[in-house]
Amino acid sequence: MFNLEDYDYDLPGEYIAQTPLERRDDSRLMKVDRARRFFSNHRFRDLPRLLKSGDLLVVNNTRVVPARLFGRKESGGRIEILVLDHAPPGRSGNDIRWCLLRSSKRPRRGSRLFFDGEITGHVKDLGEDGLVRIAFEGPVPLDTILEEKGTMPLPPYIRRSADDGMEAVDRERYQTVFSKEKGAVAAPTAGLHFTGTVLKSLREAGIEVVELTLHVGHGTFRPVRTKDIRKHHLGKESYRVGKETAEAVNRCKAEGRRVIAVGTTVVRTLETLADSEGYITHGNGTTDLLITPGYRFKAVDGLITNFHLPKSSLLFLVSAFAGRELIKEAYQWAMEKRYRFYSYGDAMVIL
Repeated sequence: MFNLEDYDYDLPGEYIAQTPLERRDDSRLMKVDRARRFFSNHRFRDLPRLLKSGDLLVVNNTRVVPARLFGRKESGGRIEILVLDHAPPGRSGNDIRWCLLRSSKRPRRGSRLFFDGEITGHVKDLGEDGLVRIAFEGPVPLDTILEEKGTMPLPPYIRRSADDGMEAVDRERYQTVFSKEKGAVAAPTAGLHFTGTVLKSLREAGIEVVELTLHVGHGTFRPVRTKDIRKHHLGKESYRVGKETAEAVNRCKAEGRRVIAVGTTVVRTLETLADSEGYITHGNGTTDLLITPGYRFKAVDGLITNFHLPKSSLLFLVSAFAGRELIKEAYQWAMEKRYRFYSYGDAMVIL
């Protein structure tokens, strides 16, 4: 149950969605009935009729920052960085941020980096796994440069070329319709399927939707290198849960209704805050909660999620919620039905 190899599976490359569908809610939706161990095939726009009146959906309103920049070292070698810290911009163009850096050879501490927009960087510290702390200087704040010249930090399995014309598409479609609070380095992908039409249908069906914020960090997608999955460490991610959302969740629990988390980020936030009865408090904080099989869920009764990479912490969480064997069967069923996998792929609702 805790062996990393138990969470491996083979997925042919053609199953990995490279582009979003024309309409978000045209994506397929697999219903997983945990009690009956039964799967059924739907479209995402069918979601309101798969739930029931009184259910509460909790979504993540984080917004992905176009935080990938390209530049060069003093030697002329090309570099690529992903800016990880997204605090509100300061009053000047000076800023110090932790970044992920890719280059043929790692720069030295104290070396200079050069980016578009007359921005330069000085390497202040070197961390593990490609982390670099960079002091940025220039006439324009770094956050402005990111909005103007940054590209979306798509996962590596989504392939893009410089002239494929997809940058504008990704800037729109790699955000959820809820996105408003800047700070994520990856989209909470379960929310990518929602549209105004689906939200209207949910309200008409008596299903409430509330928001929280968890800024997805790069630690969520850090490769797991421990044989025992319980020893894996997630990086800390910041969250904010407003008073209205906390009250809605607590009212739902008190009345015996279901709390449905839209995405693993929402699960981790609610479960971080929940007491033994599933009631939560509002406020700000950070979480590095790793959920693996055997975890007792307190706040979450249902889950909407995409299909996840093998040997990933996200797959551990989903397996904890539905059972490892059931999830293995569900993924096999999805492949047989030719579902699209990963960020721009299809979804499942687990009830």
